Amino acid sequence: MDEKNLVLVIEANQPYIRKIDALEKDQSVSENSQADFSAQNDILFSAITNTYVPLLNMLSSLEEKNMKFKIGLVLTAPLVSLLSDAQIQKQYIDHLDKVIALGENELKRAQKNQSETVDNILYNLENYKKIKTDFTEKYQQNLIPAFRSFQKKGYVELIASTATYVYLPHYKKFPEVINAQIETGLYSQRYYFGETGEGFYIPHMGWFKNLEKPLRSYGVNYSIVDARSFLFSESCPATGIFSPLRCDNSLVLFGNDPYTEIDINGDDGYLKNEVYRNQDKDIGFTIEQKYLSKFLSPDGKRIQTGYKYYNNESDESSYVLYDNSEADEQIKTDALDFYEKRFTRLDEASKSLKKQDVTLVCTIKAEYLGQKWHEGIKWLEELITIACTKNEINLRTCNELINDQFKLPKFAPYPCSNNGLGYGEDLLDNTNSFYTRYIQKATQRMIDLTERFPSESSLKQRLLNLGSKEVLLAQSSEWLLMLHDNVLNDYVENELKEKILNFSKVFDALASNTVSTEWLTMIEKNDAIFPWLNYRIFSKKK
Repeated sequence: MDEKNLVLVIEANQPYIRKIDALEKDQSVSENSQADFSAQNDILFSAITNTYVPLLNMLSSLEEKNMKFKIGLVLTAPLVSLLSDAQIQKQYIDHLDKVIALGENELKRAQKNQSETVDNILYNLENYKKIKTDFTEKYQQNLIPAFRSFQKKGYVELIASTATYVYLPHYKKFPEVINAQIETGLYSQRYYFGETGEGFYIPHMGWFKNLEKPLRSYGVNYSIVDARSFLFSESCPATGIFSPLRCDNSLVLFGNDPYTEIDINGDDGYLKNEVYRNQDKDIGFTIEQKYLSKFLSPDGKRIQTGYKYYNNESDESSYVLYDNSEADEQIKTDALDFYEKRFTRLDEASKSLKKQDVTLVCTIKAEYLGQKWHEGIKWLEELITIACTKNEINLRTCNELINDQFKLPKFAPYPCSNNGLGYGEDLLDNTNSFYTRYIQKATQRMIDLTERFPSESSLKQRLLNLGSKEVLLAQSSEWLLMLHDNVLNDYVENELKEKILNFSKVFDALASNTVSTEWLTMIEKNDAIFPWLNYRIFSKKK
């Protein structure tokens, strides 16, 4: 009997923004960077509050209900490094304390003024108190062991990715970079989760010709590509994206469902439904500043607080209060709609392919689950519950579907991406291209340094290790996207400049054979990611 398989993959990545104490920074960092301290950290803190803790709670809930489910989860190396950082964990708890204190003050103010927002304030406040309890007591401040436990239980397949969220086609002329990014990403996966797994998630699904060779050389068994890689290939497969295929070296590729993104975040996507909470109308930008004095940045710059009381029906002329119960009903409708659309597509594909097994892979950005879409986690839980209850579709993981990989048809994937219009245009345009030349120049110099210093130790090795780390961090496409989307532009530009300047100091120090050990130690402390890193990852393969 033909099987209908649905693979749900959650893609979670964060830029490596680690601001422990702005005063510890080098004096060359601008005042603007310090002023944005809270806004910088909120990128991660908001994700922990709205996505990662609720996601773990969802997995626990489904396990308690004895649901037979499986999902794929991509936790990128920078994100895992930040989540496991003891100083970040402490700072996050301090952040929650400030959020809770703000909520209690806001509740008093609303009750005194007999405001209609009292119920919404309570809804937000109780949620933050629960998040703090779960984070500190249930997960002991470290979410990584919890994710790993669900991997061991078989509910989650953890999928590795690159060292930093790099757009690989930008570096296809540097095979050393491709190898360094893949090798460091896989090592990070083993370091934090005990194994690398079968799969590898390519950032932005950025495929270029012959990428399968380095992936396969590192033991990767499968990856996921944009639907265009399947449908635009010279030998367009008869099965479309409903069956995995393999490259010449037998790397298995799955085609991503293009309609998942449209259904969730399209013009009429679920997250834009009127009854859902409006994620833009935060009190941090609306109420009088005197009520926010203890929550704002040192310069009084307004930032989001997490307290949002209105739904998407609200506009500049009228605010409509958010109704949690109404949203819960809509979640059921939208989860069922998503399920039925996938079942229909799988059923039609099965009939067209004469009852053979069919598979649909749906990747979902983690930011849609709680951050851009407040109800996203509840929607996902409802979707999984429906699938498990109806028992018409198997919730599988990719690694379960490649038992006969050497019997799969071969094809040559079409080079494309799931970013921009299909080719990563927003990762290299007039908003961010200025920095690309400097990043690529530093990249070339790092490769050359490994040739000049093939087997260094002690202080020179520390310098070279730091240089390779700064280059990897500079290569992250997160910076390019933030510049394109006009998110913390001043901070991002400072970070990129800092990474390039740090590398330049390493380069000059090696040339002059002198170095400030105080400076070296400070940078190593600030950029604490990849403590095991060895600069030889940038060596040319012999």
